[in-house]
Amino acid sequence: MAQGQMAPGIVAGRLSSDELTSNFTDLHPPLAPHEAAVAADRCYFCYDAPCVTACPTDIDIPLFIRQIQAGQPESAAKTILDQNILGGMCARVCPTETLCEEACVRETAEGKPVEIGRLQRYATDTLMQAGVHPFTRAAPTGKTVAVIGAGPAGLACAHRLAMLGHDVVIFEAKPKPGGLNEYGIAAYKATNDFAQAEVDWLLKIGGITIRTGEALGQTVTLDSLRNDYDAVFLSIGLTGVNALRAQGEDLPGVRDAVDFIAEVRQAEDLAQVPVGRNVVVIGGGMTAVDAAVKCKLLGAENVTIAYRRGRAAMSASRYEQDLAASKGVCILCNVQPVAIHGNGAAAEIELEYTATIDGKLTGTGETIRLAADQVLKAIGQTLNGAPEGLALDGNKIAVDATGRTSVPGVWAGGDCAAGGEDLTVTAVAEGRDAAMDIHASLSA
Repeated sequence: MAQGQMAPGIVAGRLSSDELTSNFTDLHPPLAPHEAAVAADRCYFCYDAPCVTACPTDIDIPLFIRQIQAGQPESAAKTILDQNILGGMCARVCPTETLCEEACVRETAEGKPVEIGRLQRYATDTLMQAGVHPFTRAAPTGKTVAVIGAGPAGLACAHRLAMLGHDVVIFEAKPKPGGLNEYGIAAYKATNDFAQAEVDWLLKIGGITIRTGEALGQTVTLDSLRNDYDAVFLSIGLTGVNALRAQGEDLPGVRDAVDFIAEVRQAEDLAQVPVGRNVVVIGGGMTAVDAAVKCKLLGAENVTIAYRRGRAAMSASRYEQDLAASKGVCILCNVQPVAIHGNGAAAEIELEYTATIDGKLTGTGETIRLAADQVLKAIGQTLNGAPEGLALDGNKIAVDATGRTSVPGVWAGGDCAAGGEDLTVTAVAEGRDAAMDIHASLSA
């Protein structure tokens, strides 16, 4: 029996199972073959296509769309996967509206780009559903590589290395591989356990072993891996969370948004996931939007995203912001948390209005209070547990253009490495490119 949106506190079962099932269906349903053919016909197949330049993995977008147009979706998938082995997930979660589709000539001329993301999904899904793996391993090289972290960068690196004939062991701290694709992506963007299906498909290349429950600095050390393997690739992500620095941050009801998203993603029954009646999400990025939308879909009555700067400064794309608004999420800008109030648990959040004066963000002294029995922190993550001896660039591992760290024989990529945006597609590119440099080094 659903408890309803009006139930006080943080409770499970605000909506019925049928409502929850409906709410968490695919955000962008897959294209049918005829729909894909029509969508592909809109492409101009530009020479020096701007969409390719805008893609972090340099997929030949006009070529794969022409292959779809010609009725060859499997060939289109091969074109995509040559550059981006996680092309299926990227088709679902990549912010195409600010990358390839924003650069599309159709977008410039008509305000309606070619649906590159959905066409990419159509191609890769067609191939994966056929159970085909279009890559074969080269002759064994006898070399072994350790990859730390089974997220997008680690998986992309491992697949490319395995394809080149090396043996790869991936050490993953969590119970399942996939990284943020498994634990950090909104459930309505990747349905039907797609992240694990993609990992299973990727492993068909052979030569890759995944050892879960293995954490760097706990069960394995960088020194031991350097001794035991010919090369090491670090893709440990960002596991630390920035502090809110507000009074009452330690009250029950206040938690990290990334952990909340992971809980929803791993839930076998969404009706068992507790959510507040009044939820405030602190932050302005994709994580904040994903957490806020999930809260609404789970049945929270009021959900507010509170961001310290203006809306134009939010790192979540305008599309994501509009998605949140369409689900009933209120976006409140130019406010920062001062305190969380409550007698034993969060009940209200006090926010101070902000202004930018001489380029510096400052509080105005004017405050408001919102009811908040649940406060989710989405204010960025930090590197946690980087091995000693690695040079850092800011709060990330310093790397050169090929992913090499300051330690010989050790490369790094993905969110833990300096440079590039914290996106799945960027992580894939960094893992792939590091693999090529590792291969060159091992072949020298």
